[in-house]
Amino acid sequence: MSLNPLPHHHPEPSPFPQDSPPSSEAPTSLDLRLASYDYHLPAERIAQNPVVPRDRARLLVVDSPSSHQHCIFRDLPALLRPGDLLVLNNTRVLPARLFGRKVGGAKVEVLLLEEQSENRWLALVRPGRRLKVGAMIEFFQPDQPEGGKPLLTATVLAVDAATSGRILEFQVAENKPFLSVLHLLGQVPLPPYIENSHADPEQYQTVYGDRPGSAAAPTAGLHFTPELLDRLEEQGIRRTFITLHVGVGTFRPVEAETITDHKMHGEWLEVSPETVEAIATTQASGGRVIAVGTTVTRALEGASHSGQLQPYCGKTELFIYPGYRWRVVDGLITNFHLPKSSLMMLVSALTGRERLLALYQEAIAQGYRFYSFGDAMLILPEAKVEATAGEKEQVAADW
Repeated sequence: MSLNPLPHHHPEPSPFPQDSPPSSEAPTSLDLRLASYDYHLPAERIAQNPVVPRDRARLLVVDSPSSHQHCIFRDLPALLRPGDLLVLNNTRVLPARLFGRKVGGAKVEVLLLEEQSENRWLALVRPGRRLKVGAMIEFFQPDQPEGGKPLLTATVLAVDAATSGRILEFQVAENKPFLSVLHLLGQVPLPPYIENSHADPEQYQTVYGDRPGSAAAPTAGLHFTPELLDRLEEQGIRRTFITLHVGVGTFRPVEAETITDHKMHGEWLEVSPETVEAIATTQASGGRVIAVGTTVTRALEGASHSGQLQPYCGKTELFIYPGYRWRVVDGLITNFHLPKSSLMMLVSALTGRERLLALYQEAIAQGYRFYSFGDAMLILPEAKVEATAGEKEQVAADW
């Protein structure tokens, strides 16, 4: 059973180049150094539980190249303007963490990352050194009596060099649908820095996600409530959706000292004709395209690498860092990200690296909560580093 919304099990290799396209504002040598994206975060600033209700999270609003303000996420309708378009990622997190045992007895933990074909997945496994090609893993129901048959088994087909993961082929007892068994046996995976959470699994899902396939949540969208979405619509702020199934490409650490040497792992996405039309209509009427999260940003910019946004269904390996020439995205809603991550580099391409680090220090000083269950940042189009002075004056006049 394929989880992708379109019936293709083997996406074509991405036609998009991995590196960012050139910009008139070239990155500095410091912008290309991994160490330049480091910062110290006190452990108590890592959010272990989400705010309730979701839209009471704090919001750091970057409203110009030199100013910002402190708001609450539910203030969003007053911070945007009629005619703006929010683009959201409607992916849904799978119960992708499985606990089983290798035939022979050793315990095994599996995190599903990406569907390769029907019942065949790229996964991270622990302990990996014990799971060589040909090894078999068994998964049982928690209350299953000893000696019973496993509900699910997996065979290691290959080692994936890019991720150090394994390609697993699953066999489901009694030919049951794989997804139904996954919901029975699996757990929604929380990031490793969330160690003491009482969150319900639904709190790690967006209220609008309906396309199962992600190994992690598109966390910028976790702050929306149905009531807030209704208020935005009443204000004339429209919304549309892309699908990007979050995988290892989003959270894999950058290890190359020169970031241009980093290789992004491809992630599956769909940008529909309806979304392309909604964006074109917004741009034609003078509205702004506000991406909700880095995954939406990668999807829209990836689907526009021919020079113009086009419908696309497949993979992107796009790596966005300072010097990137923006094609679609005008503004961004995002959470606060891990040091030295590709997500920090993407946001730095919008704000400038030094500005982003200063904003992070301000957020820490003001007691903001960081990472997946943490607070958010809104980067308005007026704050984009690539905007010229004339463009900024025109934005202010239009406002």
